[in-house]
Amino acid sequence: MRFAFIDAQKAQHSVDMLCRVLEVSRSGYYAWKGREPSAHSKKDAQLAVEVAAVHEGSRRTYGSPRVHAELQARGQQVSRKRVARLMHENDLRARRKRRFRVTTNSKHAHPVAPNLVERQFEVTAPNLVWVTDITYVWTRQGWLYLAVILDLFARRVVGWSCGDSLEGELTLRALEMALRTRRPAGRLIHHSDRGSQYASDEYRKRLAAAGMTCSMSRKGDCWDNAVAESFFATLKAELVDEAAFITRDQATSSIADYIESFYNLQRRHSHNGYLSPIEFELLAQSAALAA
Repeated sequence: MRFAFIDAQKAQHSVDMLCRVLEVSRSGYYAWKGREPSAHSKKDAQLAVEVAAVHEGSRRTYGSPRVHAELQARGQQVSRKRVARLMHENDLRARRKRRFRVTTNSKHAHPVAPNLVERQFEVTAPNLVWVTDITYVWTRQGWLYLAVILDLFARRVVGWSCGDSLEGELTLRALEMALRTRRPAGRLIHHSDRGSQYASDEYRKRLAAAGMTCSMSRKGDCWDNAVAESFFATLKAELVDEAAFITRDQATSSIADYIESFYNLQRRHSHNGYLSPIEFELLAQSAALAA
């Protein structure tokens, strides 16, 4: 390791000085330089290329657990510790999430539904519980608002909508997309915060018409809707924080691509055993048919 360090630093410092500081001989260093790389070193070099390719394919968002899962899915037998070391050596990092931020306006005269979810975010099948929330994204044209609906089973985004206003149409469009996408049958719990968009008469009537039961978080408690909040933290870390959107249309297009082409279809989710939401659902459907 000392000789490797010298080799990495020799462009900035003389070999003589580095050998003196590290208390190794110059002859030993040059003898090391003349050796053929070991089989382990060759494998590391090859693996480092694959690790970098997976990281790049994840839009530079994956940390070592997801990179490791992707390599295993490709048939590469390697330890997670080795992947983490190679990522560290090559300065490859996951993007960090922000903490939750409260964005809800619950000061309204609409009725508030009870909290039926009670932070029980594990469900046994799709279309049992949907969670929803709103966030905002800055563009040079001003704020763009995003409403999403996720199915708790696989954390899949089943409906979403963008707009330049927080008016009720934003959330209704997301709901209509979810209903078209999933066509749920039976009683389904729809969980949200206490925002006026979700408590409005129009929104509640649409839920009732679809046979859905309304559930709402406690006042000012973002952890009651932690799955939706976590999705927004992921979206902002992996897309929004690295972008400089000029127009709302540009931001909407990028968000659509992230949700439909990456998050639902490709991104490995820790909740799903590092399968993507769609993969997790398909695997569950296959297992149910085989039972």
